[in-house]
Amino acid sequence: MDLALLRTFVTVHRAGSFTRAAALLGLSQPAVTSQIRALERQLGRPLFLRYARGVTPTTIGDELAHKVAPHLDALTEITEAGLDRDSVTRTLHLAGPPEFLAERALPALTPLIAQGLSIRTAFGSAEELLTGLSSGHHDLTVTTARPRGGLLTATPLCDEEHVLIAAPPWADQLGGPAVLQAGGVRVLDPVPLVEVHESLPLISRYWSAVFDAKPAASAAVIAADLRAVLSCVTAGAGIAVLPRYLCADALGSGEVVALLDPPVPPLRTYFLAVRNGTLGLPHIARAHEWLLRAAIAW
Repeated sequence: MDLALLRTFVTVHRAGSFTRAAALLGLSQPAVTSQIRALERQLGRPLFLRYARGVTPTTIGDELAHKVAPHLDALTEITEAGLDRDSVTRTLHLAGPPEFLAERALPALTPLIAQGLSIRTAFGSAEELLTGLSSGHHDLTVTTARPRGGLLTATPLCDEEHVLIAAPPWADQLGGPAVLQAGGVRVLDPVPLVEVHESLPLISRYWSAVFDAKPAASAAVIAADLRAVLSCVTAGAGIAVLPRYLCADALGSGEVVALLDPPVPPLRTYFLAVRNGTLGLPHIARAHEWLLRAAIAW
């Protein structure tokens, strides 16, 4: 049986689409369709059910993928290991939230630069980043959304604690945690909100988890980078909810103050996502392992 046909089959099985598989393989969609039909003729059984928005494997297709995918991945790893030794540099295309990449992921990967790794980064929303990963635009994606489907695999990377912060003048005006605990979320209504998006993703999550309420007003300031949100809060623009790792230094120096210390602080999980089969590529596997190891201390 032709290994090229099996490779195309496994890619389609993981992608759930002839079109997406074609993009990943660098082939035309008709070529992928032709190869799958050729494999089905060899086996005498249908491997996929065709639908308008993609394909679903038959039980025969699932069985074949289960049997051959690990071996194809192993062959890729053997082949690419040789290429990796012969190459001066290998480029890792890393995607994720700009703040997380800047403050955590990129510093953690810096030692690999001396080993010949090159890095290119991309930023965007979780949906955009996972779509880019599925399409082959990225090699590794840090995301707060766990991907679905058979094309991508996500490993929990770390949890981030969210903190409600303000500059000291606002904290003094509000009267401290005791006043906020006694008066509830309505005490915060007069204070301007600073957020990363109009939908108030961090504030809404915090309000729901801690106060069992929704924000009463829209944001006074929208800054698309959480580091800019921190700068606005430090300057006295209002209150915000930020990951603790991002504002730890400002909290330690007293530039901002945590308005509450809830017994169970809101958490958000980051995942490290890859396309199935690509961890057979040594430079991707090395970066993946390096980030997981670094995350233990985060």
